[in-house]
Parts: sequence; structure tokens; C-alpha cells
Amino acid sequence: QVQLVESGGGLVQAGGSLRLSCAASRSIASISSARWYRQAPGKQREMVAHMTDGGITNYNYFVEGRFAISRDVAKNTMYLQMNNLKPEDTAVYCCRILYFPTGDYWGQGTQVTVSS
Repeated sequence: QVQLVESGGGLVQAGGSLRLSCAASRSIASISSARWYRQAPGKQREMVAHMTDGGITNYNYFVEGRFAISRDVAKNTMYLQMNNLKPEDTAVYCCRILYFPTGDYWGQGTQVTVSS
């Protein structure tokens, strides 16, 4: 079993920045995928950012150019840098890591609130 612990959420004004962290209890050197999701009240969960095992990244259109996913293998941690935050970015953000050949783990989530 792998534990993922998110941190870095909080309250920020519109236009501000936050960096979320997702610390894994196991090495992330051999993962198949690393992802960030979010879920706002009354809405479905949606994927925000994705990184492949080769380090290729892609983003949902609503965060393109503002958010960046990254990872530090030495620290077993993945990150989501969020810039130019908007009130509509308010949600609970969760990380998800998939390991080779099997293994699919989620963090518990961290709240991000953006005030206007």
C-alpha cells in the first residue's frame, strides 16, 4: 500500500499563486502516470494535469498556461504549481499516482479557495 499526502492548499486572492505537493510513501521513479484532479462543490471531479512516465505533460484547457505539474524523484514528491488563480479554481485538489505494472493510489485531497 502506498500513501499519498497532499499539502499546500489554502486561501488565496484571485491572481495569486499556490504550490501543491503530493508526497508518496514509495519511490516515484517507476510510475506510469501522475495526475492531479479537482472537485468543486456540486460538480463532478475533473482531471487538471497529467504527467506520463516519460515526463510528458498535458493540461485541461481551463488551466493551460497557468498550472504546471512536476515531480522530484529524489523527494518522492509531485507538485502542482498554480499561478494566476481564479475564483472558479476553488475546489478540493487530489493527486493520483499509477505504478507499473499495477497500483493506483489517491491522496486525501487539499482544499484550495480563491477569493475574488
